[in-house]
Amino acid sequence: MKKRASVKGSTVNMPLVNPNAAGIDVGDTIHAVAVPEGRDETPVRSFGAMTCDLEAIANWLHECRVDTVAMESTGVYWKPLFSLLIQRGFEVYLVNARQVKNVSGRKNDEDDARWIQKLHSCGLLKSSYLPDDEQEALRTLVRHRRTLMQDRGRCVLRMQKALEVMNVKLHTLIRDITGKTGTRIIETILWGERTPECFLACIESNIRADRDILLKSLQGNWREEQLYLLEDCYTSYQYYTGRIACCDAAIERQLQRYRGDSLGDRHGHGKVGDG
Repeated sequence: MKKRASVKGSTVNMPLVNPNAAGIDVGDTIHAVAVPEGRDETPVRSFGAMTCDLEAIANWLHECRVDTVAMESTGVYWKPLFSLLIQRGFEVYLVNARQVKNVSGRKNDEDDARWIQKLHSCGLLKSSYLPDDEQEALRTLVRHRRTLMQDRGRCVLRMQKALEVMNVKLHTLIRDITGKTGTRIIETILWGERTPECFLACIESNIRADRDILLKSLQGNWREEQLYLLEDCYTSYQYYTGRIACCDAAIERQLQRYRGDSLGDRHGHGKVGDG
């Protein structure tokens, strides 16, 4: 009991650093919001997580004369509300849960929001730079491109496995089966060719190997199910290659917008708790 009193009492006599601070406990479906005492008859409210609810949160914060907000969240639930509040002119902190956890007496989300508001009003929440909307958009596209590359890489591994099961030793001739030579050989196989001599025309002149070794390496057992897997994975590989090209174009457009904004004396306008 003494420990609880000391924890709660530690902020009672501290000066207000941010008198217009609000605290928000962000959840998947419910956001608990606390404003300073005396700003509303109900200084702690719970809102939904739909876009209309986020607008209602911003409107209420304006009505309560709030200018700075601290949010605690897990996952990515904070992103829509964070973006909206930034657009509406608030200073927004995204704080790490470790800064506000382990406080005795907090029983629910509204208690959490009230505690975050108290800590933020006393200036006790650490913060660091958070990328703005343009930078976050660029990071999102780059992460998506990385995922597409990983998906495409898995297609290549499956093609290699199908060729190996058919005892086609293509990987012993070339390092990259998706290069010019590898692509030509795979497409020739998928077109129905099975004679090793016919594959020789697909091989680039810079690939130096004995003719007999080439012929033996390209002689397979042509199992029907493996031919199907090879075709399916090659189709998927081409699909992901196209998606990566589209993603590259989106990244370039975002870079152009970012470069344009950089000329206008851009500054980051959000803060995030230390991770």
